[in-house]
Amino acid sequence: MSIGLIALLDDIAGLAKVAAASLDDVAGQAAKAGAKAAGVVIDDAAVTPRYVVGFAAERELPIVAKIAIGSLRNKMFFLLPAALLLQAFAPWAITPLLMLGGAYLCYEGTEKVYEALFPHQAHAHEAKLDADAGDGQALEARKVSSAIKTDFILSAEIMAISLASLPEGSIWTKAIVLAVVAIGITVFVYGGVALIVKADDAGVAMAKNASASVFGSAIRGFGRALVKGMPVFLQLLAIVGTAAMIWVGGGILVHGLEGYGLPQVAHAIHEAAAATAKLVPPIGSILEWVVTAAGSGLVGLVVGAALIPIASYLIAPVWSGLSGLRSKTA
Repeated sequence: MSIGLIALLDDIAGLAKVAAASLDDVAGQAAKAGAKAAGVVIDDAAVTPRYVVGFAAERELPIVAKIAIGSLRNKMFFLLPAALLLQAFAPWAITPLLMLGGAYLCYEGTEKVYEALFPHQAHAHEAKLDADAGDGQALEARKVSSAIKTDFILSAEIMAISLASLPEGSIWTKAIVLAVVAIGITVFVYGGVALIVKADDAGVAMAKNASASVFGSAIRGFGRALVKGMPVFLQLLAIVGTAAMIWVGGGILVHGLEGYGLPQVAHAIHEAAAATAKLVPPIGSILEWVVTAAGSGLVGLVVGAALIPIASYLIAPVWSGLSGLRSKTA
């Protein structure tokens, strides 16, 4: 009996080790997959704060919460099953869809750069919708809906990049890893957004600190600096988000072309990055990353610039016509 009990305990210990290793493997895969999608995550965090601009302070966190719930619903109920089904039944479609999403990111990012350099009326229609939205609840609902639609595209890229970075394994392991990535990234992005949109309120509260001590004075100074610095930080975050959009999109296209037997662009970027890294060995890895991102960004700018007239003169009129037709039939 004692020998049997020892054997049973040994089996339980072995199973526990396997389970711990599996959990560790899932956590490791999720961390790597999330890191691969970091560029899109940065862009997601940079885009979202603009949807709460103009609303009362007490509505900011509820709006962020609604968008976060919509984002998690996008990932868990639509994108995760779709990604697993594609890999199971149409794996050949993942790379083209990933490249299509990359091209969209290139277009969106380049269009923002174009607007900054040559201001135009691209958002006049959106401004008109804001004016026609009616009461605050209707405007809030429209903003949340718009944010969730934008998040769907970015989340699709995050899930596709994460899936593409996973090693071969069971569908259940991949499902768990993608679920962990979906939940972790949603909490990270929208937790960060919540902190960002409420930072100025925290700064105002700190600036009103009535303590006459040195510590109270320091808190007031930090609060005033926070209030003054947040607009600059948000502007910087928008720039980083736009840059991330372009280099991530360009990188997706470069790797996609490489997978289809056109490695020339990828090789040129890699050789330029390696040569630059050798110039200053102490910071070689940093320089290599910068040059790789710059090369991918250049590809993204070229593709995005080519897509702007196509979107403006071909896609937009067709989309407007379909929207008008739906309005008449509604």
